[in-house]
Amino acid sequence: MSKVKKGVRLEGVSKIYQDPKTKKEFKAVDSVNLTIDPGEFVTLLGPSGCGKTTTLRMIAGFESPDEGEIYLGDEPINALTPNKRDTAMVFQSYALFPHMTIFDNVAYGLKLRKLPKEEIRNKVFQMLDLVGLEGMENRYTNQLSGGQQQRVALARALVVEPGVLLFDEPLSNLDAKLRVQMRTEIRRIQQQLGITAIYVTHDQSEAMAISDNIILMKKGVIAQMGTPTEIYYHPNSEFVADFIGECNFLKGTISRAGNGEASVKVNGVDVDVVTDKSVRPGDEGEIVLRPEAIVIGDTGLLPCKVELSCFMGSYQNYHVRVGDTLVKITDNCPINKKVFNVGDNAYISFDKICAHLL
Repeated sequence: MSKVKKGVRLEGVSKIYQDPKTKKEFKAVDSVNLTIDPGEFVTLLGPSGCGKTTTLRMIAGFESPDEGEIYLGDEPINALTPNKRDTAMVFQSYALFPHMTIFDNVAYGLKLRKLPKEEIRNKVFQMLDLVGLEGMENRYTNQLSGGQQQRVALARALVVEPGVLLFDEPLSNLDAKLRVQMRTEIRRIQQQLGITAIYVTHDQSEAMAISDNIILMKKGVIAQMGTPTEIYYHPNSEFVADFIGECNFLKGTISRAGNGEASVKVNGVDVDVVTDKSVRPGDEGEIVLRPEAIVIGDTGLLPCKVELSCFMGSYQNYHVRVGDTLVKITDNCPINKKVFNVGDNAYISFDKICAHLL
């Protein structure tokens, strides 16, 4: 695939629907501005109804924006039909032709373009090799597993050499183990080809595993955009923190601030955090803590009482009560550590660099 890589840009894009019951209009996507660089793998993530699929369908051309403009490279594409856009979609349902062989399914788009037979043959075999289906070209799709069908759908999208590859929750019909395997394959192929990819999912672990950048949406707007690391460790709101992985929130009052640090008084104890936020003593503060960042012990920073202690193999899962707040702890590799039982009094501690101030 030697085509020039293309980015995607959305400028003030909105999609307005009418509620069938109330007849009132609402914005499923609300004034979204977004730039996706060429060759980047970006995931649109969020709960049901947040606007992620509508955004993808507008880029694909299956929906038209009511406001704003969408660009593919430097070309405005609002007026182009889906088949005229330099994009290809991999669907949740695979959308394969059951009466065709794997070869004919993958070759379908090339035949529509009236390419020479030998060129079609070479391109199809190249794609089947890339997605791990070499030697299976004469099988019919109803003879394949779900994972193999998804590979056919991926090959069919890639073979037409689109500028941008779009994924609409492509793994949601697969079992958990196969999902992990296929997402790894999708990421490998995307990196190998250097193609721009936009991926929609509601699965935050899937988004974390495959993305260069994650766009987390809420009620039609972008709640936060950043790398998986940025969004996980530096969420900009309680919604983002809670949606990406498990999270604890400790509320208190700022007692000290300056030089890139702050102290938050939690249950009468000064808790230090690293922060670049502009805060002043007396302000309310909320500390975000991931369960794996917390250490439980006989001594520590904040006293707690154990309400749940559950062995999970690779970690001990604790729920402890700190004042009135329930705190979840993931204590990795517990085999050589003291295990606390329900009802025990203990303390929690954490490194200040692992705490994020909202």
